[in-house]
Amino acid sequence: MSYQLPTEEQTLAVESFRKFLQSEVKPVAREYRDRFIPKEKMRELTQRIAEFGLPGCTIPVEYGGMGWSFTTQGMLFEELVACSCDIALCVMLNMGLTSMLCNARPEVRERYMPDALAGKIFGSIGISEPDVGSNVAELKTRAVRDGDHFIVNGEKTWITNGVYSDVLICTVRGEKGLSHILIDRVEHGYESRNIDKIALGSQSTAQIFITDARVPAINLIGEEGEGLRNTMKVFENARAHVGTLSVGIMRTALEESIAYAKERKQFGKVIAAHQLIAAKIANMGIMVDAARLMCQRVFGLIDAGVRCDLQASMAKAFATEAAVQVCRDAVQLHGGNGITKEFNVERLLREAIIIPIPDGTTEIQQLIISRALTGVAAFT
Repeated sequence: MSYQLPTEEQTLAVESFRKFLQSEVKPVAREYRDRFIPKEKMRELTQRIAEFGLPGCTIPVEYGGMGWSFTTQGMLFEELVACSCDIALCVMLNMGLTSMLCNARPEVRERYMPDALAGKIFGSIGISEPDVGSNVAELKTRAVRDGDHFIVNGEKTWITNGVYSDVLICTVRGEKGLSHILIDRVEHGYESRNIDKIALGSQSTAQIFITDARVPAINLIGEEGEGLRNTMKVFENARAHVGTLSVGIMRTALEESIAYAKERKQFGKVIAAHQLIAAKIANMGIMVDAARLMCQRVFGLIDAGVRCDLQASMAKAFATEAAVQVCRDAVQLHGGNGITKEFNVERLLREAIIIPIPDGTTEIQQLIISRALTGVAAFT
C-alpha cells in the first residue's frame, strides 16, 4: 500500500482533539501521575473524550457511531496516548467493547451501545487466565448451559479496565468450544482486584473472579463456539493499537528529549550540537516514524477489508521494542536528570517496558511472523 497523506478532515479532527487534550486531560494526567484515577473522575474524562470520536470512531452510523476509518481512529488514538497512556488504555478497552457489541444480539447491542459510545460505561475483555496467556485454546473459564442461560465460573487476570468495568466480554469454554459472552457486573456478578505494576498505575489492570454468574444466552457475542476465531480477529486490531500505544509513548519521549537537548548546555554549547547526542535524536526519530508507519499500514489494511495478522504482529513487535529503546535513550540523554521524578522520561521508560507484554509478547509475535513467512510452525 502507498502512503496516504492525511485528509483535511483528519487533520482538523486531530488538531481539535490535541488542543482539547492539552487543556483538559493533560492536567488531570499530571495530577494523578502514578496514582489511581478514581472511576468517577475517569468517567468524566471518557465522556469528554467520546465527543471527539473515541470509542465510536469506527462504529457504523446505524449503531450510533461515526462510521470513520480505522486510520483516522489510529491518528486520534496516538494523540491520546501522547497525552496519557493510562487514560488511552482505558479508552482502548472501551473501543474494544463497542467493536464487539457490533456482533451482539440487537437487544443487547441496543441496551449497552449508547452508553458505551458516550463513555458512560466501562468495558473489559477477559481472555488471559492465571495459567493461560497466549495459548487461548487452553482457557479454563467454563460456561455450562442451563436452559436459556449459562452458568459461568472462572478467573481472569491482567484485565485492563478490570476494576472500572461495568461489563466484561468474557471468553469462556462450553460444549461447542470457546465463545464470548457479556457479563454485567451488577446483574450477573463478578469481583475484581487491582494488580500493582511498575507503571501505568493510574488506570486499572485487574484480576477478575466469576462465581456462578447466571448469564442469559442472548448475551453471547457472535455464535456459540466461534470464540477462538473471533479472538484472532480481536488480536489483529488490538495489536495495531498496542503498537500505537508505544508510538505515543516514544513520540513524547522524543519531543521531551529534543526540548531538553536544545536547552541543556555542556562544554559551552547546547547538547543538541554534540554529534553523539544528534545521532541519538536522529535514531529516535527514525524509530518513531517507522513504528507509526507500520501501525498505519495495519489500519489501512483493516479499512480495505484485508486480513493482516502478519503485518499486525510485525507492527506490534517492532513498535513496542522500539519504544523501550527510544525511552532508554531519552533517559540516557537526560543524564542524571533522567532518573528523577522531576522529568517525565523515567516514567515513559517504565511504561514502555510494560507494553511489549500484552496481546502476545514479542516472542509470541516472532513465532507468528516466522510461521507466516516460512509456513513452518515453531510451536503447536
